[in-house]
Amino acid sequence: MTDEEDRIPEARETDSLLGQTEAEGEFLHAFNTGRPAHAWLITGRRGIGKATLAFRLARTILAGDAPDAHDPGAALFRRVAAGGHADLLVVERAVLERTDDGKPSKRRAEITVDDVRGVREFLSKTPAEGGWRVVIIDSADQMNANAANAVLKILEEPPSRAMLLLLAHNPGRLLPTIISRCRRLPAKPLGEEDLAELLARLRPEMSPEDRQILVQIADGSIGRALGYSEGGGLGLYRDAVALLENLPGLDVAGVHKLADGVARDKTGEAFQTVGDLVRWWVHRTIDGQVRGSVSASAGGLDRWFEVWEKNNRLFERADSVNLDHKQVILNAFAAIDAAHSSS
Repeated sequence: MTDEEDRIPEARETDSLLGQTEAEGEFLHAFNTGRPAHAWLITGRRGIGKATLAFRLARTILAGDAPDAHDPGAALFRRVAAGGHADLLVVERAVLERTDDGKPSKRRAEITVDDVRGVREFLSKTPAEGGWRVVIIDSADQMNANAANAVLKILEEPPSRAMLLLLAHNPGRLLPTIISRCRRLPAKPLGEEDLAELLARLRPEMSPEDRQILVQIADGSIGRALGYSEGGGLGLYRDAVALLENLPGLDVAGVHKLADGVARDKTGEAFQTVGDLVRWWVHRTIDGQVRGSVSASAGGLDRWFEVWEKNNRLFERADSVNLDHKQVILNAFAAIDAAHSSS
């Protein structure tokens, strides 16, 4: 495959949408009956297609009477994909660094007031093509306080023929006043069949066995599955599972070897991946005990909930308070081993 063929299309370039039929149908019903909200809050975990859904809705809004809004060959589709539609504004975290081919490689940690400063002026103008003006904020829960207050003022006095699509991985971080002025549109995690279909389409070079592993550990997120496929996630999965499947009786040397390798990765991606995998493993164990497919003697359910909460705190606090990545992994595996050993 050439580099261009191997590239994963961005949300604005994607012509199909899997797993979000219900959310799209809810929006279309409101839009087609002439009662659309002026602001929609599209919620759900990372990587399940919220941005793809938002761009699909934006094309629908902007299309008017034009046919084939979602046809990659249509002029409207091409302009949205290229970022060249005069009635669409996308607000994201500012790009700090780019790769040699111009793709963003590093972004600012949050959306600032400078990033949203042009939204009010954009929405105050008459639509260039006589229909609607659309703003996508990806993602709204990454706005800092000043940016959030600037968007709130717009939501309090929404212009006519204007629509805002706010994406949020964690809507609890948003101002309650922003949430109250938006109509909630929840996006669902992808089902296994949809994930498998997308992986077969986007990663055809992978073996069916590897794709099935990604389906199992991606937690309904194609973004997470692709991240694992690109960042050594499958290797980390196999190393971690080899250690976890032999519990109780922690292979201390093996855990140290895994943790040393993760600590050498200065990007933090390996640490994030191992954190996701550890939490996935604990969640699977809890779910198995609830369903009765895992023996409750492998640590009581209450004990496993304690492990879940402890490991969540560990991994979530690791970067904010600069915890040692190796020690976090050692502590997480020790907690799981202790839960396995208890009866």
